[in-house]
Amino acid sequence: MKATHSIKQKTKVAVLLFCIMVCTILIRVLEDHSIKNMGNAFTSLYNDRLIPATDLFYISESIYAKRFLVDNHLSATTIDEQLSEKLAKHNTTIDSLLKKYEQTFLVRNEKNHLIQLKNKLIENKKLEAKILNIPIEASTATLLEFNKTASKSYQQIFENLTALTKIQTKVGEELIKESKSIIAGTNIYSNIQLLLAVVIGILIVSIMFTSNVIKVKQEKFNLN
Repeated sequence: MKATHSIKQKTKVAVLLFCIMVCTILIRVLEDHSIKNMGNAFTSLYNDRLIPATDLFYISESIYAKRFLVDNHLSATTIDEQLSEKLAKHNTTIDSLLKKYEQTFLVRNEKNHLIQLKNKLIENKKLEAKILNIPIEASTATLLEFNKTASKSYQQIFENLTALTKIQTKVGEELIKESKSIIAGTNIYSNIQLLLAVVIGILIVSIMFTSNVIKVKQEKFNLN
C-alpha cells in the first residue's frame, strides 16, 4: 500500500517535472523570438530611419544650395558660365540619395510623399533649365516671375522633405516603443524561468524528504 502510494507520488512529480520542462523549452523559444525581433527593430531603426533621416538632411542642403544659385542668377547682371554644371552636380547628389532612400523600408504614407517629392524635383529641373536659358536682356518683370515660380517650386519640395522627416520621427518612436515592449516581455519570461527554478528546487527537496521518511519507516519496520 505504501509502495503504491509512493509510486503515485513519484508519478505526479515526474509529470509535473515534465510539464515544467515543456514550459521551459517554450519560454526559451519565445525568448529567442523576442531577442530576434528586438534585434530587427534596432536594425530597422538604424538602417530605415536614422540613415534616411541623414540623407534627407543632405538632400535639403542641396536644395538650399540650388535655390541660392538660382536666386543669384536671376538677380545677377552677368552670366555664371558654371551655373549649369553646379546645378547638375547638386541634382546628381540628390538623385543618388533618393535612390538610396528608396531601398529602405517605406511605410505607405512615406511612399506617397516620396512619389510627390520625385515629381516636384522633375518639375524643378525643367524650371531650372528654362531659367538657364533666360536671355541676359530679359525684363525685370520676367525675372521676377521666374523668381516667384522658382520659390514656389522649392517651397513645395521642402514641404515634402519636411513631411518625410516627420514620418522618420514618428516611425522611429514606434520602433522604440516596440523595443521597450519586447524588453518588458523578455523580463516576464526571465521571471517565469526563475519561478520554475524555485518550483523545481521545492520538488527536489520534497522528493528527498519523502525518500528519507520512507527509508526511516522501512528501517523501523525491519527492526521490529
